[in-house]
Amino acid sequence: MTEQALTEAVTPAEIASRSQRVAPRLREHLEVTPFVPFGAFSEELGAEVLVKCEHLQRTGSFKARGSMAKILTLTDEQRERGVVTASTGNHGLGVSNALATLGGRGIVYVPENASVSKVAAIKRFGVEVRSQGTDSGALELVARQHAAENDLTYVPPYNDPDIVAGQGTVGVEILEQLAGQQLDAVFVAVGGGGLVSGIASVLKRYRPEIKVYGASPVRDAPMVASIEAGKVVQVDAQATLSDGTAGSVEPGSITFELCRTLVDDWILVSEDAISAALRMVIDTEHQLIEGSAAMAFAAARARRTELEGRRVAIVSCGGNISASTLVAALA
Repeated sequence: MTEQALTEAVTPAEIASRSQRVAPRLREHLEVTPFVPFGAFSEELGAEVLVKCEHLQRTGSFKARGSMAKILTLTDEQRERGVVTASTGNHGLGVSNALATLGGRGIVYVPENASVSKVAAIKRFGVEVRSQGTDSGALELVARQHAAENDLTYVPPYNDPDIVAGQGTVGVEILEQLAGQQLDAVFVAVGGGGLVSGIASVLKRYRPEIKVYGASPVRDAPMVASIEAGKVVQVDAQATLSDGTAGSVEPGSITFELCRTLVDDWILVSEDAISAALRMVIDTEHQLIEGSAAMAFAAARARRTELEGRRVAIVSCGGNISASTLVAALA
């Protein structure tokens, strides 16, 4: 099946159904993360803020879900022959954890400017790490080609229905943890769009009134630019504290149409706003999150006037931040 055909075939309803089916299997290997109130931030916004703490997930990121969901679809022989992926860090950690859990070998391509701490964590799982270039989007093509030429399985960071469905289990858990309570909005960090596509597919199917906000850094927002252009486009990206969302969107990605259909509003977040949100979470909740997670909090701040009196969910997508990046963000 071609990428174009795949894009046309995958609907939000299909993703939601896949998420429901895979959720019980993921619970055999991964955490059901807390969905808890953040009191100080609730007071600041004048809203009831509930935070889905994916920074407490195994590997420190929601990426463990999609990776595990995809690796679970492979045979023992496919895993043993080997899988290939490209990542700025968190997806590579997820794939490496899945292989360590289920068995198998892997190669992870990372940009040369990837987080040192994330790369070190990937290596500890025993997979091969290859550093090349500075564009994670370009590395996706390199990894895909290497897999094709060597009869290995390519595991995309986001452009795959099983990956997106795995991320959608965050939405499955949010609905269960709400236990029928009202939810007015959810804020999600967006890079390639896998997380917001999965969550929104689930939430919109069962609670279509929930407003979905997508947040991206001003310095690197390829999905926002693509939505505005009506097609996948490339952007001149700069370094950002939200390194977990860095990189271009792959041409033909299934997440483009899902994001265009499901995300109600887009918010571009400055580096100063990301830093301020990071400090706020550390100071008030004493929890360590990474820049991409802080970005979702910053996006909620940007919409505070329309959130007053509402019940709001923020997906804190990861906690893998290096000491050097943390120091720079807090300075």
